[in-house]
Amino acid sequence: MRGLLKSAAALLGLAAAPVLANSPTSDQIEVMDGVEAFFEALRSDDKTALANTLLPEGMIFVHSRMNPEAPRIDVVPAADHLARWATQTRKVDEFMHIETVLVDGDMAQVWGPYYFTVEEKLSHCGINSLSMIKTDDGWKVANTSFTMEPPAACDAIVAQVNAHWEIEQ
Repeated sequence: MRGLLKSAAALLGLAAAPVLANSPTSDQIEVMDGVEAFFEALRSDDKTALANTLLPEGMIFVHSRMNPEAPRIDVVPAADHLARWATQTRKVDEFMHIETVLVDGDMAQVWGPYYFTVEEKLSHCGINSLSMIKTDDGWKVANTSFTMEPPAACDAIVAQVNAHWEIEQ
């Protein structure tokens, strides 16, 4: 049920986005469903579920600004992340407001602010950029880039994301 409410909220926000003057297309809705499946797998107790939503051949680019004096970009092969993820025991969750969905055939790009919690405590926030690929099993995350800001810099992003989840709260 949580996923349906989030998808509905995301659709409402997407419909209002300046990039998309009209309601989302069926292709955009399918892409957003793939993104929601990724987040559902992320928060799942089943640590193998993430492998069904993230292509192991992909790459993850982390634009870390956790230490403002020493920002860095970490590049992580998705296969390495999936291997580490399988041993992860902390409860995590991610909340994203999808602002933009671009689709061209079997490729799509999803963009928007997010925040990430660990054991229900804010860990970081930023902007997500998800490259999606349509497979026989549906839309999957192929590559992702995201900024990573420290909690002290997250008030505006958390408020922006939460403003789109009012239907759930």
